[in-house]
Amino acid sequence: MIETIKKLFGMGPKADLGQVIANGGVIVDVRTPGEYSGGHIKGSVNIPVDVLRSQLAKLKKDKPVITCCASGMRSASAKKMLEASGFTEVYNAGSWFALKKFEK
Repeated sequence: MIETIKKLFGMGPKADLGQVIANGGVIVDVRTPGEYSGGHIKGSVNIPVDVLRSQLAKLKKDKPVITCCASGMRSASAKKMLEASGFTEVYNAGSWFALKKFEK
């Protein structure tokens, strides 16, 4: 029961995002282009959450996807959207700052 509640609120076991990136994970920054141009993770893809559904073809369902934004709210929505569209390995990193330590 507790595990179900944790999963509902995205509080499940934390993934090693560094390992996910090393294994070919794609970072999708779902902020606006203006926010993205103000700073982002090198190598990330900018697909704003409000156009994500129409841009799904830019992503491969067989690759892990890590979503990020400014605070974690939009990236959580993006994660749910991707999962509903058939993506099986999706991680919400929250703020893009959380991924800075993995930047190459």
